[in-house]
Amino acid sequence: MAKTFLNWPVLRQLTGSDVLGRGAAAKSARSEELTARTSTADRVARSVCPYCAVGCGQRIYVKDEQIVQIEGDPDSPISRGRLCPKGSASKNLLTSPMRQTTVRYRRPYGTEWEELDLDTAMEMIADRVVSTRRETWQDEDEDGHRVRRTMGIASLGGATLDNEENYLIKKLFTALGAIQIENQARI
Repeated sequence: MAKTFLNWPVLRQLTGSDVLGRGAAAKSARSEELTARTSTADRVARSVCPYCAVGCGQRIYVKDEQIVQIEGDPDSPISRGRLCPKGSASKNLLTSPMRQTTVRYRRPYGTEWEELDLDTAMEMIADRVVSTRRETWQDEDEDGHRVRRTMGIASLGGATLDNEENYLIKKLFTALGAIQIENQARI
């Protein structure tokens, strides 16, 4: 019991030369064996944080084609190596065992959810977009003016979209004939 008590970090901090507890007092046999995930990486890829439109730079450390760590990129003129809590936790966005990899779907008038694979869900969405566009297409309005539009499709983008994504979404929905295209970037 006395030996265990002597190994307490607080006691080592108070009785040793490491008064601030940032050196030997804070170390244990286990912590001495640890190595940084970044030092074991095979390569480093650069990316941009996906959470908001700021565009903070990220360094993505990869080992055996698996992400092992994501950190801020000090070379980024936007964030200079800093990430907010969401950006710092973005590794979990990709690697969490709780990440959803299937689509949950409840059929019309259904009471239970079912899981669909992504390809099936995407086909269902594409079929519905095409049929909605076909059913609600207007070449002319009630006054005879040429409008070539659909009032049955609209888009509301999120604040996490960057300029490039908003540009592509605007192009897609304009090509579909939608005129109600908005995002919440002003919030």
